[in-house]
Amino acid sequence: VPPAINSTVGLCTTCRPMQVFTKTKSEIYLFFNLVCDPADVISTVEFNQTGEFLATGDKGGRVVIFQREPQGEYNVYSTFQSHEPEFDYLKSLEIEEKINKIRWLPPHNPAHFLLSTNDKTVKLWKVSEKDKRAEGYNLRDEEGRLKDLSTITTLQVPVLRPMDLLVEASPRRVFANAHAYHINSISVNSDCETYLSADDLRINLWHLNITDRSFNIVDLKPENMEDLSEVITVAEFHPHHCHLLAFSSSTGTTRLCDMRARALCDQHAKLFEEAVDPSRRSFFSEIVSSVSDVKFSHSGRYLLTRDYLTVKVWDLNMENKPVETYQVHDYLQTKLCSLYESDCIFDKFECTWNGTDSVIMTGAYNNYFRMFDRASLRDVTLEASREVCKRRAVLQPRRVCVGKKRKETDVSVDSLDFRKKILHTAWHPKENIIAIAASNNLYIFQDRLTPNGHHNMPEIQSAPPK
Repeated sequence: VPPAINSTVGLCTTCRPMQVFTKTKSEIYLFFNLVCDPADVISTVEFNQTGEFLATGDKGGRVVIFQREPQGEYNVYSTFQSHEPEFDYLKSLEIEEKINKIRWLPPHNPAHFLLSTNDKTVKLWKVSEKDKRAEGYNLRDEEGRLKDLSTITTLQVPVLRPMDLLVEASPRRVFANAHAYHINSISVNSDCETYLSADDLRINLWHLNITDRSFNIVDLKPENMEDLSEVITVAEFHPHHCHLLAFSSSTGTTRLCDMRARALCDQHAKLFEEAVDPSRRSFFSEIVSSVSDVKFSHSGRYLLTRDYLTVKVWDLNMENKPVETYQVHDYLQTKLCSLYESDCIFDKFECTWNGTDSVIMTGAYNNYFRMFDRASLRDVTLEASREVCKRRAVLQPRRVCVGKKRKETDVSVDSLDFRKKILHTAWHPKENIIAIAASNNLYIFQDRLTPNGHHNMPEIQSAPPK
């Protein structure tokens, strides 16, 4: 039952469940799948530019779109199969249907457009509403079959009749065959005409109307693959300047590139890298320093990066060190060996800003997620799970301790469940509404106002995508 952030008083730490939503009871707003099919595990979450719509993708290749109702709740708007499993016969390689990323295009008409990608193919989808149908055709009957022309004696003007609302999702473009490695990022440019797609070694620039060619703007592939020292982990366009993009690598560096300088951005404009004390280096140093997510602030002034243990805020005008560093789960320092053996150390956590760039959110283990208030430097650990999402239950902040428990509610680091992890999060662009993906469940938490207009404890709205 985690809260959002109260912009006037800082971090809210308590909230009450509001509703639970099932297919048989319209007033309920929390949906749980007790048996988790691997195909139902959510792999990406994304609000659109207005926050009215929320899209999720899963490992089964499906996209589920939620729409916010006038009462403030999110209900299922459309569900469609975006990608299917494929097989590359030339390379004897199976291509999963898992949705790696979803990105909304800015709205320009009543229809909605979004990009979705799996490991190899990016698709542009149009989602539109249809509430009228044409009747009274001259050459076809009501079932759509052609009439015998000899039976037509009069002509009539077709008319539009009201019908039940139908939401259609149709693929408008398919961008394929441009990546030799797995796509890890897509990002729509601020010019609303182009977007980038990034894999482990290359970043390509596409025009939204051209599917048969793209331009390679970053190429890290060496002539001899034995000389490979880093891979691209994430890439994103600047929110305001269409010529700027940032990408991070497995070595913990983030590069800012300017496409005005040259067509191939093999020479970066700025390099954001924090010096590491040689005395503190270990076998795991390079692994935990790999950047798993990069987000520009809404203002475009700052970069937010997430590595395994920390989240950092960089000023675009200062490259040598971050202006802010927040420890996400520093208590895992002593667990790196076991995390390496279980491959958990390679988990890719995302991070996000709130609408005013004043609060940062990112995920952790045990279905915990963390929030950091940049102004007050306060932080809170909250949990998104079925156990805490009960009616009239008040959420209590969680605390993970390394030694003996100070309080009964403290959680020992040895009791953390590393199979439960929150990798994907999203924040409403204008309001204190957050979306948290935990396995096959989607939790939506909302900060509500009291009748007198003051911020009260936020209340939960959770909705799993299936």
